[in-house]
Amino acid sequence: MDKFVINGGKPLHGEVSISGAKNAAVAIVAATILADEPVVLENVPEISDISICLKILYEMGASIKIIDKNTMRIDTRGISDPVVPYELARSIRASSYFMGTLLGRFKRADVPPPGGCDLGDRPIDQHLKAFSALGAKHSIDGGIVSLRADELIGNTFFFDKCTVGGTINAICASVKAKGLTVIENAAKEPHIVDLANFLNSMGANIMGAGTDVIKVRGVDFLKGITYTVIPDQIEAGTYMVAAAATKGNVWIKNVIPKHLESITAKLRAVGATVEEFDESVHVYVDGPLLKTTVKTLPHPGFPTDMQPQFSTLLTSAEGTSIVTDDIFDNRFRYVSELRRMGAEITVEGTTAVIQGVEKLTGATVRATDLRAGTALVIAGLMASGTTVVENIFHIERGYENIDAKLNSIGADIKRMSDYDITRKIG
Repeated sequence: MDKFVINGGKPLHGEVSISGAKNAAVAIVAATILADEPVVLENVPEISDISICLKILYEMGASIKIIDKNTMRIDTRGISDPVVPYELARSIRASSYFMGTLLGRFKRADVPPPGGCDLGDRPIDQHLKAFSALGAKHSIDGGIVSLRADELIGNTFFFDKCTVGGTINAICASVKAKGLTVIENAAKEPHIVDLANFLNSMGANIMGAGTDVIKVRGVDFLKGITYTVIPDQIEAGTYMVAAAATKGNVWIKNVIPKHLESITAKLRAVGATVEEFDESVHVYVDGPLLKTTVKTLPHPGFPTDMQPQFSTLLTSAEGTSIVTDDIFDNRFRYVSELRRMGAEITVEGTTAVIQGVEKLTGATVRATDLRAGTALVIAGLMASGTTVVENIFHIERGYENIDAKLNSIGADIKRMSDYDITRKIG
């Protein structure tokens, strides 16, 4: 199994370009099922979650042509049986989106419960509430979620809690439903707006994406288009934090600065300079990092997907920082790995108390999920000595060529197998 070997203590300098947004791309790839003609997608990140989504489409009968590593033509007209393969679905969280897209097209779907990172219980009750409001019945038998509807009819419903996945599924299931659907307490993340823009470009009638009330008037036909996925907000934030954590000087290009406002605000709070331009941000640090308080919130608040990376930066900030993250149960599992590197962090429930230390020291650590894995990479970049990050398949679920991109801005990070490491040590 591959690992990252990082020789740390080197400030990052230079320019790095951000790939397409993982969270938008997985939803849009699933939503091609709703298209009545072939679709070309551009700026799709070359990551394992996308590969699995494409395999799911292919196994169900879609035709897929890879034009280049970030561009593909998808024709889902060959899908006739709306059953998602079990093993593929269990490997990614985004497989849940096939519930809404298959139901929206076929009025039925059989989808295994989604997998992905182990971040605690992530129920689909709000997804099912949306489907029920549109007229679908559901059952769960043998680990398969089965959805059936004679027809889907627009309705008004209110999510009991703000849910990104539920909002995406509700949009997809209602795009071809009869009449008007009103989704209240909808999530507002940038990738939801991008999904709505994609569907509207094909002829859908979706209003209010990016607000807490989304209205969808059903249509009969969605045409084929060429569509470019937005840049990845979380990848951009990760490189911004890495630049600050190493006290470097980095230009992050191909970004939408407005999507980064909550991250930018917290970086400035800890003493980093962040300059914003039309499609780039410039991050550098020329003084000490300062303590701060962070609480994750749904967009436009500070994203939970940036909490592990930012908490890692705070391990070297002067004073005591407080980080609260109650969106997922297991977001602080990486803390024990940071302690191996000399971090001083205590966790009480959903709150971490971080006492800044002079430096981290390289160690062998294990990624427990996608964002925790990148947090450990940042820790390795900050630390003195050599850090080995294991289980990097988690990282590759959401970051395209992270080792090559980091090396291009001055990092010393190598991908090695167990055999390579053993031979080097021997």
